[in-house]
Amino acid sequence: MRPHGSLTRFAAALLLALASGTAVAGAQQYEPLAASVRAALHEAVSDAAAPTLPIPDAGERAQWLAEMSRRLRKRIPDASYRTELLTSIHYEATRAGLDPQLVLGLIQVESNFRKYAISSAGARGYMQVMPFWLKVMNRPDDNLFHLRTNLRYGCTILRHYLDIEKGNLFRALGRYNGSLGKAEYPNLVRAAWEKHWSWQPQQLAAGTVASATTPAN
Repeated sequence: MRPHGSLTRFAAALLLALASGTAVAGAQQYEPLAASVRAALHEAVSDAAAPTLPIPDAGERAQWLAEMSRRLRKRIPDASYRTELLTSIHYEATRAGLDPQLVLGLIQVESNFRKYAISSAGARGYMQVMPFWLKVMNRPDDNLFHLRTNLRYGCTILRHYLDIEKGNLFRALGRYNGSLGKAEYPNLVRAAWEKHWSWQPQQLAAGTVASATTPAN
């Protein structure tokens, strides 16, 4: 089989999956964790601060929310719920040191924004969190279908995997999906992130255009 033929078929399957809105949920794998790590994860999901949209500039906040809401409208018709979801995604992603646009791409691939999605492995909710994490975090009564809870767990877990992999996003995404070392899932998330959820702050964009078009002295 010629290599370029395989790549062509993979690219076609990738585009078909994204276009059809198919969720490609996997399953994080249980790994024994040191007590200090378990304690840190427990603390990370215990914080119950009220969600806000952590974009300092008011104009950019409004622009981001309006644009992301427009992109999400077909999947979630209710405007007030879209606002709540997007605000919570941005808040939880930023809190965990993640790019909110990356998290939006991951949610699209994992659950296609279905709140009550359950994978064949039992992963639950928007970010397809495996129930064993409730035991890991020592929070057995948490509801993984609750919007904020699911996002809090998902972002905390992805941050944990990024730390384990020393910032290697390809490997961290593989761990998140239970497919470490395989390219399909990281490629799907990156494609969704870049194609559907990319965002350049307007102030930065304007500054970039201005600097590019201003003649040098």
